[in-house]
Amino acid sequence: MSLGQQVAANIPFLRRYARALTGSQATGDAFVRATLEAVLADQELKRSLDGGRIPLYRAFNKVWSSAYLQIDAESDAVGEHELGAQHRLGAITPLNRQALLLTTLEDFSSAQAGQIMDLEANEIEALVSEAVSEIDAEQATKVLIIEDEPLISMQLEDLVTSLGHDIYGTAATRTQAQKLVAEGTPGLVLADIQLADGSSGLDAVDDILDIAEVPVIFITAYPERLLTGDRTEPTYLVTKPFEESTVRAAIGQALFFGSSKPLG
Repeated sequence: MSLGQQVAANIPFLRRYARALTGSQATGDAFVRATLEAVLADQELKRSLDGGRIPLYRAFNKVWSSAYLQIDAESDAVGEHELGAQHRLGAITPLNRQALLLTTLEDFSSAQAGQIMDLEANEIEALVSEAVSEIDAEQATKVLIIEDEPLISMQLEDLVTSLGHDIYGTAATRTQAQKLVAEGTPGLVLADIQLADGSSGLDAVDDILDIAEVPVIFITAYPERLLTGDRTEPTYLVTKPFEESTVRAAIGQALFFGSSKPLG
């Protein structure tokens, strides 16, 4: 497989990570584009990508970290704009959540995540533990589950309640979801893509977003099909079959940005 083919195969998953990291499709995709531009401009960096997925994420992390430092430097000198800069800093995903996303959403080992973030494996493990504690302490919300597989729906219910959240309701079809949101608005939505009657979870979520701005996590067996960058797409995607730790991380990140305006 050529270098171009290797990078192309991993780009959808890097987009997934970038969007979860920034809380925004537009901002996440912009960081991925900046990473590819940096690779094209640096032959040594380009050659390093021949090692597969880890070097690509490592290159992305360097772009991400330098952007963070630039914002931090600006915040010390902007005067009247300092408050705005500090608000942007507050919306940047901290290191512990980066480590959690890499080891759950992206399924890297602690050692691999350490290579990406220039940290030791034990430091990654400590960051992940810290992030999990933060998520466990997050303010409770009401969660709507849109899922047509009863066992998966029950699994998600158990996970959501174990995190201290309430179940707003469960729906197996777009119509059922419409009826539930007609009675009020959930604080978070977990949605499958393909529903029981052939309806689309994407359409069901669009119905909800027409009423209110709610964080949404999509759960699908084929995330790469929704991560082309060609159109408006989900910010948070979890792959089926999923690990509960992955859903936990996605919920924590969605609520992290749900309480403040994300970058971009």
